Amino acid sequence: MNRETIEALRQIEKEKGIPFDVLISALEDALHSAFNKTASAVPFSEVEIDRETGEIHVFELIFPEDYQPVLEEEGQEIDTSMAERLEVTPDDFGRIAAQTAKQVIYQRIREAEQDMFFREYSTRLGEIVTGIVQQSDNRYTLVDLGRVEALLPKSEQVPNEKYEHGMRVKAVIKEVSQNPKGPPVTLSRRSEELIRRLFELEVPEISDGLVEIMGVAREPGVRSKISVVSHNDSVDPVGACVGPRGSRVRMVVSELRGEKIDIIPYNEEPARFVAKALSPARVREVLLDDANREATVVVPDDQLNLAIGKEGINARLANRLTGWKIDIKSETQMAECEAEVTPVEMTEDVADGRCHALTAGGKRCPNAALPGSLYCGIPEHQAAGERQEDEERS
Repeated sequence: MNRETIEALRQIEKEKGIPFDVLISALEDALHSAFNKTASAVPFSEVEIDRETGEIHVFELIFPEDYQPVLEEEGQEIDTSMAERLEVTPDDFGRIAAQTAKQVIYQRIREAEQDMFFREYSTRLGEIVTGIVQQSDNRYTLVDLGRVEALLPKSEQVPNEKYEHGMRVKAVIKEVSQNPKGPPVTLSRRSEELIRRLFELEVPEISDGLVEIMGVAREPGVRSKISVVSHNDSVDPVGACVGPRGSRVRMVVSELRGEKIDIIPYNEEPARFVAKALSPARVREVLLDDANREATVVVPDDQLNLAIGKEGINARLANRLTGWKIDIKSETQMAECEAEVTPVEMTEDVADGRCHALTAGGKRCPNAALPGSLYCGIPEHQAAGERQEDEERS
């Protein structure tokens, strides 16, 4: 070794970000292993590299007669403070070292890089990153993030999206590992977190904390719903996310390659929130069963298909966004159920403040009873109550 080697290690430190001392220590360990395989090997030795000149020195460690260190495990450190050092560097050690240590050095550098990337990216889980597609096949896509290569597996890709070489792509960091056999960072384009991060980039009110995304429900590549709330009375959360002439939401949709997005105002009142979550359908009435978190939603007949959505996607997204199990009925369907309502005999088991009417399917009406009544405000249910009172009087 010589000064050029030291300069090369300094250059690696600059380009790879690996500390110079880590590289030198790795090289000293590699050279020590190389020396132990030579005919000149001694029981105890150490290798030192001059940090300025790059010169290699091999020392035999000579311990006092009354102290003989024992290495129980390979690689175990011993106390060398009381040992004398006798230089025993072989004349041809430079050539031997170059041949035997090269691969070990490369391995140590790779391990140091892996550890450095793991520590850096493990604190960035859920963050959005932009990279360049390097390679793509039917199993995975490799994305260059600049200092590290990341994996976008098939399971985290959006159906029907194609990733061509050289394409810029945004994704969120889903997982970070220290597996030396593959890229340390795993990305996701399917994650709901991607929706959050894209809106944070496009909507200053979100990054400033004036508007908050309360929930996200997503069918990757097809449709998403997000609920938003404003922490400032002068800021409209939906308008902020949509942007002037729809510019902000359009940028997000473009990055998601046409995935539709519904922006819903969050409401602490469940009935209003459920009704809004079924947008763009118009809702006439929401009946809540608080105990089971179930909601019966009544919509105009011409809105039933829109409320349910193609293959049920609108209803599924509303379920996930609100956390309520939603049963959607048209006005005609609801009228048919209510026409066959029968009264419930009053017992302690049903004296819980809920309406006592049963639908044709035998299900208890989920609405709260009106004050002083056993039935809710639905006219058919009130009529059933009046009939029961008449029967009791007669």
